[in-house]
Parts: sequence; C-alpha cells; structure tokens
Amino acid sequence: MAQSSSSGLTFKLHPLVILNISDHFTRVKSQLQNPSHVNGGDSPPTPRVYGCVIGVQRGRTVEIFNSFELLYDADTHSLDRSFLVKKQELYKKVFPNFYILGWYSTGTDAEESDMLLHKALMDINESPVYVLLHPSINHAQKDLPVTIFESELHVIEGLPQLIFVRSSYTIETVEAERISVDHVAHLKPADGGSAATQLAAHLTGIHSAIKMLNSRVKVLLQYLLSMQKGEIPCENSLLRQVSSLLRRLPAIESGKFQDDFLMEYNDTLLVTYLAMLTNCSSAMNELVDKINTAYDRHSRRGGRTAFI
Repeated sequence: MAQSSSSGLTFKLHPLVILNISDHFTRVKSQLQNPSHVNGGDSPPTPRVYGCVIGVQRGRTVEIFNSFELLYDADTHSLDRSFLVKKQELYKKVFPNFYILGWYSTGTDAEESDMLLHKALMDINESPVYVLLHPSINHAQKDLPVTIFESELHVIEGLPQLIFVRSSYTIETVEAERISVDHVAHLKPADGGSAATQLAAHLTGIHSAIKMLNSRVKVLLQYLLSMQKGEIPCENSLLRQVSSLLRRLPAIESGKFQDDFLMEYNDTLLVTYLAMLTNCSSAMNELVDKINTAYDRHSRRGGRTAFI
C-alpha cells in the first residue's frame, strides 16, 4: 500500500475538506468521551469517521472542493445508500457542477477493510479517490497529515487485486477560503487566553513560516548550485520557474526604500512612545485623584489641607 500512483492525475485539495474532516472527527470523539458513553471509566477507542468528497475533474486535474458525512457501519461494512443518494441530490441542487470523487476517513494508514467501502462507491465513480486524515498531532511533522490514495489493479501472486497507492497533491485555495482560514487562525483560545498569549502564538506561527521558507530556499539554492557544477542535469523548465519567482520579488535594495522604511519605523516607535506616555499620565492622574480623595477626608476630620 506504500507504492506511488502511476495514473498521472493532478490532485488539488481545498482547506474546507480538511476542516470538515477534522470537525467530523472532533464531534464524534467528543461524543464518545461523554461520561454517558463510557463504561467503567475506560478510555474510549479512537473513532474512525467516513464521508464523501466532492469536486470537479477537468482532464487530468482533479480538484476536491467539499465533503459530507456518510452513514457507514465499519463492523458490518454496511453503507446507508438512501442517505448517500439524498445528500448527493441536495448537493446537486446547490453545486450542479460538483460530482462525488471518492470518500474520506481518519486513521494512520489505509487498511484492507477500507477496500470494501472503496468498492461500494465504484458504482458512483469508477475510480474513486481516498482521502485519509491522520488525527494525531505530530509537532515534528512539517507536512499536512493528509494522504490521498488511488486504487490500481495489480497482479499479486498470479491474481489481479485492487490496492491503494499514494498520490501527491497540492493545496488550492480561493479568496473566501483564505479569509475563513485566517479568521479561524486568529480566534481567541477557548481557555480565555490573554492578548499576550495570542500574540505569542501569532509570532510563533510567523517564525515557523519564515523557518520553513528559509529551509526551502536553501534546498533550492543547493539544487541550483549542483546544476551549475554539472552534478545534476540542467532542467530549463525549472530554471524558468526560478527566474519567474525572482522577478516577483520587490526591488528593496534602493535608497527610496531605505528612506521610506526608516520613516515608517520611526513613526511606529514614536506612536509606541506616545502610547506609553499616555498610559503613564493616566496612571499618574488616577494616583493623584486617590491621594487627593484620601487627604480630603482627613482634612474634614483633622483640618489638613489637600495634597495637591
């Protein structure tokens, strides 16, 4: 099951699909962790969720836009066909150009029992795709915990068998998805985290992004140096892409940029200092008011005058 696909298809996955699968898994897991669902205090097993992915296919490009849940019993391997047909009809009314491209599930890797559901959906799509989300968090992993599988017919021990093969994919977003993902990323933590906590999380995300960008640039630079030394063959298509990428970089090595940058930097520092002075003045005024109030009360009793 660890083989790579040879179909030549290009897969584009939208963030909404990942969010839907994650939300589906979180809801099911929360329901199982409810005390009414747990017997004897034992921790419930990690659930698996199932659903369909929908989108469009244009030639050799498959673009997965959305998903919806399925009623599937993994123990009896029974699929609720009426529910699937009803959901398909509803989505057809809203998105007439979307078709069922395959299905999704959660887990560490594709299992042999997954082929049963895969074959059950072949009457809707003769070559469905399988999107697998790994629900566990691995901070050392840099890539998304999502794998896309295709099915291919291979001859194993003299018998033709369908097996899952891995396919590469890219993340594709539209403007609405970028706004939504950015909004989710800036949501306040549920535990009532302070603004400092949110700022630290934001800066950590920026640091991780810059670190990732730096590592990618180093890999690209090493590749170009090896190509220049003749250690690897020259690829004109890749050189054109690198040249196009470099042209998009702004020309920041100029005197005007330095002047504008320093001016904006000084303005930002000035605003910061003014804000600090305003806060100090406000705190001082509050302190003076409290002292005056205290001395005024004493003056009424003992004839003292106000401090200020």
